Amino acid sequence: MISITGVSKKFKNETAIDYKDMVFESGKSYILLGASGCGKSTLLNMIAGILSPEKGEITIDGIDMTKLSQKEKDLFRIKNIGYIFQDFKLITEMSVIDNINILKLEGIDTSKADEVLKSLDMLERKNKKIKHLSGGQKQRVAIARAIVKSPEIILADEPTGNLNFAIGEVVIKELTEISKGKTLIAVAHDDRLCKYFDYVIDMNEMTGGRYDA
Repeated sequence: MISITGVSKKFKNETAIDYKDMVFESGKSYILLGASGCGKSTLLNMIAGILSPEKGEITIDGIDMTKLSQKEKDLFRIKNIGYIFQDFKLITEMSVIDNINILKLEGIDTSKADEVLKSLDMLERKNKKIKHLSGGQKQRVAIARAIVKSPEIILADEPTGNLNFAIGEVVIKELTEISKGKTLIAVAHDDRLCKYFDYVIDMNEMTGGRYDA
């Protein structure tokens, strides 16, 4: 379970976001909707330990992330969290499988790579370079890289932001299916995707202050 309690994040331009208390249950999927600037991506980054709040607590299965050192946060994220970035963060000159196997440098077991790629219909393309893939295929590789280590928590920041709706909908269906039994929190703008998630959270109602997150 992920618990957000009394959290506030302040930025260099002196603006701040105050979050209402939230709970994300283990094994459930959540979609965070809201206008740009309402703090959706910032919340994901704080859960992942990439950013730290000025005040409040973010606990994951009883562990208060705000009390950990940055090194401890990074180790926790590597072990327990799969993060899917909007801009993929793939190495374009490397193959699909090499973009996954690079995780070995962090001590992550990638032996399930073929199994995961097959579930995303990407196994036959595993030796293709990223630069030769479509946007939807690149997103599937990003998803495969995030879940190959079997994390208990999957965070997805605008996983369909660079895709048209038809392709994005297929990717979301695949993401929610492959994430069953995990805690999935995805940021999105399109409310047509809500039907694929267990819970919908309107972040416009859960935050105060303004910031282009």
